[in-house]
Amino acid sequence: MEKRPSKKKFAVESGESISDCLDRMAKEGYTPVRRMEEPVFHEVKRNGRMEPEVKEQRIIFEGKRID
Repeated sequence: MEKRPSKKKFAVESGESISDCLDRMAKEGYTPVRRMEEPVFHEVKRNGRMEPEVKEQRIIFEGKRID
């Protein structure tokens, strides 16, 4: 019998909708218990200096195993 972790994180991939990610979670046997958003930064040059700028928001779901 394969031992699966009780919690696992699933990120919404580029080109994937939130519902696609939730379907992927269900196929792997997990249900969402928490949604997190974290910024993805990249550096841009402003006034001769490199400064961080938010490029996009990454959505991550924490899933709990369905027994």
